[in-house]
Amino acid sequence: MTSTREPSAPAAGSQTLSRGLRALELLAEAETPLTITELADGLGVHRSNAYRILRTLEQHRFVARDPAGKIRLGPKLTVLARGVAPVLHTAAMHPVSELAYALGMTAFITVLDADEVVTLVSVEPSNVSATIARNPGVRHPVDRGAPGHAIESSLTAAERIAAFGDTALSEAAALAQGDGYAVSRNEVIDGVTAIAVPLRLEGEPPAAIAVVHFNLPDSIESVVSALQATADQIAQNYR
Repeated sequence: MTSTREPSAPAAGSQTLSRGLRALELLAEAETPLTITELADGLGVHRSNAYRILRTLEQHRFVARDPAGKIRLGPKLTVLARGVAPVLHTAAMHPVSELAYALGMTAFITVLDADEVVTLVSVEPSNVSATIARNPGVRHPVDRGAPGHAIESSLTAAERIAAFGDTALSEAAALAQGDGYAVSRNEVIDGVTAIAVPLRLEGEPPAAIAVVHFNLPDSIESVVSALQATADQIAQNYR
């Protein structure tokens, strides 16, 4: 699948803003808090420039530093996240929490953004010894991972043209369309398996609900049934 979006260099006046936004993306994508050196390397700037960006983000509570000085996303972003698809966020939060605790797996909802999927809601259960972090705002290409395959499988021909420039389904999305769910292993994070089902609500972007874990049962029917039941509950809450 070929992306239709072409990256362009930011204008000089917007370069600082662009780097600040990229810093938030890097922190969202990181599995653990970053050092200032790691952040600077990710941005491709000198440490002094990274510090200036960091101080501004800290002042607005978009990022925070732990006692060791490592950088993580701040609580202010939670408020912003609620403003993205707020009705979907409200309708999904409780069912997704119930799903995560019932299965003992991180459960989350992703939505389509151009040719990427973005995590909107995520719950890590505390009733198990280990979970996989999936922070809201994390994004990756739609052609990688079960959530992306599930979303692609639900798109109309017009939606596929808008996102990808053609109507052809990828092999993984075609399989998900036939099965009603998608499974991926090692596609986004090594050693991690995901299962997802589409979630389509009128007025909201194409979405999927998914779970991720290090190991899934040999028989995934019960997981798929739980995902589908959760999707139905979210749809009922949304009405």
